[in-house]
Amino acid sequence: MSLAEWITGRMARPNQLDPAGGPEQPWYLKYGSRVLGIVAAFFAILFGLWMIISIIVLNVKCLVAGIIQMAAGFVVMALEAPCCFPCIDQVDQVATKMETKPLYFRAGLYCALAVPPIFMCFELASVFGSGLIFATGVVYGMMALGKKASVDDMRAAAQQTGYGVSSVSTNDRSGIVNNAQPFSFTGAVGTDSNV
Repeated sequence: MSLAEWITGRMARPNQLDPAGGPEQPWYLKYGSRVLGIVAAFFAILFGLWMIISIIVLNVKCLVAGIIQMAAGFVVMALEAPCCFPCIDQVDQVATKMETKPLYFRAGLYCALAVPPIFMCFELASVFGSGLIFATGVVYGMMALGKKASVDDMRAAAQQTGYGVSSVSTNDRSGIVNNAQPFSFTGAVGTDSNV
């Protein structure tokens, strides 16, 4: 197997294994989410390195946030483009195993990886670097939700469940609770402030 065939085989499998058996995703979402993940991982690593340099001004929280952001960038890069790590065999095995998981699992993982650096060190480098990873998670989450139903399908479902039927009551005394009693305010009983 040549190097070109190996790289093509690694990049040609975005979300092909859908265990839920849901509808096929459009090609631009499949490959767009993969490209967004790779770009997000690159910028997360780059801006994580920039945050690590903040140790010069003795900002330890940004140092730790930078390390976490770089680790998140490496995880996303390993899952989205395992061809970037040809010397590590476990990366390909983990990426293949992740392909069999539902898309919402990947979405939750990416969103969970992106949140801690933003809360630890709120600056432009952490917001942009981890924000792109979070955006990748959101795209995978939208793909996990699936395609929206047609207008006719939604209208039929609403009429079937009774949401589309308007039931206007002509009773003037109708309310949410049938046995509702009127209430009145009489003030505080038994309290004397002069004692």
